[in-house]
Amino acid sequence: MHFDQRTQRALRDVGLETDELRAASEAVVDAVAEDAAALEAFFDEHDTVYSDMEMAHSSSDYPEHDVDYADIPTHADEMRGWLRFETWGVSVEDGRILGDGHVELSLGPTIDDRVRFAADRDTL
Repeated sequence: MHFDQRTQRALRDVGLETDELRAASEAVVDAVAEDAAALEAFFDEHDTVYSDMEMAHSSSDYPEHDVDYADIPTHADEMRGWLRFETWGVSVEDGRILGDGHVELSLGPTIDDRVRFAADRDTL
């Protein structure tokens, strides 16, 4: 179970039993794995994506990125991985599906920000 002891105690205090805590924990793990797979699929489906990332060398409000791959493995309730573009890459520390053809990732060092990606600029 990935809930820390304080969280487990609080959940028990509101009436959840150990089996219910275990089921909730497993549901969170499953949801994280599903989201990671959906994020990888998003980048697999698009050769090019656009972002709301501020880039010093870009004249566009929504820079273009040629996608090489996204590898986002999970461990319990965490997703961490790597997003590789044609000429650079960055670590991924979390992410979510926003719907309507775009996603949001927490990118690691050098970016250190949440960044939205979409298949077209209009979506951003």
